[in-house]
Amino acid sequence: MLVVNSDQAILVEVKSKLSQTDIDEHLERLEKFKPLMPRYSDVKAMGAVAGMVVPEEVARYGYRRGLFVLAQSGDSVVILNDDKFRPRQW
Repeated sequence: MLVVNSDQAILVEVKSKLSQTDIDEHLERLEKFKPLMPRYSDVKAMGAVAGMVVPEEVARYGYRRGLFVLAQSGDSVVILNDDKFRPRQW
């Protein structure tokens, strides 16, 4: 999923059960985003991963790689990142 406003873009990978492999593959796509989509060359791009099931170690891995991590919580979605988190930018 791609969410864009005038100066920022967030590329979100959504899975039913998020894995470390899913995160690694998303990071590869993030590296290719601006070269393949020059229309967005001037926006600040960030990444996020989301899942209905997000194992704790996978959430930590995504956090350490600079991604927003979203998980299902009941009927809602919560952001698992804390206030210290600073997203990686592409």
